Amino acid sequence: MANRHRGEVEAVLGGERMTLVLTLGALAELEQAFGGEDMLSLAGRFETGRIAAMDAVKIIGAGLRGAGYERSDEEVARMTAEGGAAGFIAIVADLLSATFGGAP
Repeated sequence: MANRHRGEVEAVLGGERMTLVLTLGALAELEQAFGGEDMLSLAGRFETGRIAAMDAVKIIGAGLRGAGYERSDEEVARMTAEGGAAGFIAIVADLLSATFGGAP
């Protein structure tokens, strides 16, 4: 069961219930993926609400790897989510909220 106080969220991806968390290592991975931005810049970028599909793949992938799953971004890109594209965005929003604060 996910512990939101540790920044964890649960999601069903590819029919499997998984925990995601953006650990410090996962955040460093995202900084690298998004051009070396620092954590405050990353938070500001995500606050705009404009998330591309590849952004979602990278964020979900980093969250899965942060929780200990060994999934590549290519594997994440092939996953399905309940609710389709809206489901992926909901997962990303929930994960970012749990990580950077804000309403769930």
